[in-house]
Amino acid sequence: MVRLNDVKKAHEKIQHSIHMTPIITSSQLNKHCEMEVFLKAEHLQKTGSFKIRGATNAVMRAVAEGARFITAASSGNHGQAVAYIAGQLGVPAVIVVPEDASRAKVEAIKGYGAEIEYCGLTSAERIPRAKQCAKERNGVYIPPYDDLAVIAGQGTIALEILEQLPNIEVIVAPIGGGGLMSGILCAVKKSKPEVRVVGVEPESANDTYLSLQDGVITAISGTSTIADGLRTSQPGNLTFPIISEHLDELVLVSEEEIKEAFQFLLERTKQLVEPSGATALAAVMAGKVGKPNEKVAVVLSGGNVDLYQISTLLKNEMFNDELSGKKGSKEV
Repeated sequence: MVRLNDVKKAHEKIQHSIHMTPIITSSQLNKHCEMEVFLKAEHLQKTGSFKIRGATNAVMRAVAEGARFITAASSGNHGQAVAYIAGQLGVPAVIVVPEDASRAKVEAIKGYGAEIEYCGLTSAERIPRAKQCAKERNGVYIPPYDDLAVIAGQGTIALEILEQLPNIEVIVAPIGGGGLMSGILCAVKKSKPEVRVVGVEPESANDTYLSLQDGVITAISGTSTIADGLRTSQPGNLTFPIISEHLDELVLVSEEEIKEAFQFLLERTKQLVEPSGATALAAVMAGKVGKPNEKVAVVLSGGNVDLYQISTLLKNEMFNDELSGKKGSKEV
């Protein structure tokens, strides 16, 4: 179990390597939700997502313990975060990515100074290779979520929320492997237990939801959500017990609800957030979280979305109406 003090120590360690991201508000959003909604803008974080928090804490720990080489298995936000902080610390890194990894993501990782190694198509192939690579070069493998230092690092986002919004009543965040959520819970439930914490998963990537129902870690297959950062097959061995014990509520959102939140953020608040990053807001906008007049903090977890995905997400009636000369967008 990660203690509150572990999260505080992590924040002391990483605070000069990350941004204290701002809180964004929208009167339109408050009106629609009938609540006071506060958006924690982690899409404006270094490397474009909250992942830099856990990666920084874990890599710094590894280097302090003598590591001179770092590996990770991810073509997404975790891979970019590990590549970035390893580069900042002057430590060589190899990021193992799938053979079908997008060129944009690969170039981003390379841009931070890491070496790329292609391996298979699934995490079941990449993770063993990343661990083997670390062993071969006397390095350390950094997991994306199931690691105590990663969890403590992710929990620093909750410390910031509680500092920025001392009267907050609810915190809402997405759940993939559970690193972010378990970190938030370790920070919040040991300092302000009266604050409710709600997790959100896509309906088609509901491994934590099913695991909570079953009371044990339950694996799923064939996740196909547009929230690609949340496509995990099962929660972690470390993260699930924390979530199971402390999470107040977990809700599911549809693909359409995620798209609506993504589009609202772009059109009304001018914030470009990836679908995974908009998932928590989707639950709030759909009326699945919160009560009238409550103060609700929503984590916008990331903003790394490529141009093709943007064009796909924006093909909807709102833009078709503008092209046909009708009223622009519907009121949200």
